[in-house]
Amino acid sequence: MGLKFQYNKTELQRLGKQLKVRERALPTLQNKESALRMEVKRAKDVAAEYDQLLQSEMGKHDNLLELWSEFRPDLVKISDVKLSIKKIAGVQTPILDEVLFELGEFSMFNSPSWFLDGVKIIQNLAKIAIEREFFLRKMSLLDHARRKTTQKVNLYEKVQIPGYQDAIRKIKRFLEDDENLSKAAQKIVKKRQEAQKRKEESQ
Repeated sequence: MGLKFQYNKTELQRLGKQLKVRERALPTLQNKESALRMEVKRAKDVAAEYDQLLQSEMGKHDNLLELWSEFRPDLVKISDVKLSIKKIAGVQTPILDEVLFELGEFSMFNSPSWFLDGVKIIQNLAKIAIEREFFLRKMSLLDHARRKTTQKVNLYEKVQIPGYQDAIRKIKRFLEDDENLSKAAQKIVKKRQEAQKRKEESQ
């Protein structure tokens, strides 16, 4: 939809102000977009690192697969995940502070000797998996904000700024033409008046 405007000086001033607002905002938006793009890449890379770490840690315990059938699944539970919020390029993103676990009761004497090590392994794997999920969530939030910022940059850069510039150009041209016509009309009127005066004087 094209920009609607009137051909007068008030409209020229209004459009000029709107253009300045967008021209001033554009570099800030471009910087924000660039910062968000970098943060999205960083979050994606960290999530990939956690993914590799998780695979690596799980691979270390492949030799314990048969033993895990003895391990009680209710022995380790996540009781709480403490998080904080950090603003990155104006976007609120979650930061994982701490993962709290709740341990079920088990007898040290009647349970296999490796149960304590098993608890530590489960806790470690859970922390890595949760950290990875946090970075994936962070990446998603930042990427959503980046897309919205990119849309605004494109809107300003490719649609609104050229639209306002074009409208200002058209109004200026119209006002110049109008002024030229007015001056030409005044000259014609003046010439007629002078001719009329000469005619009257010669009679």
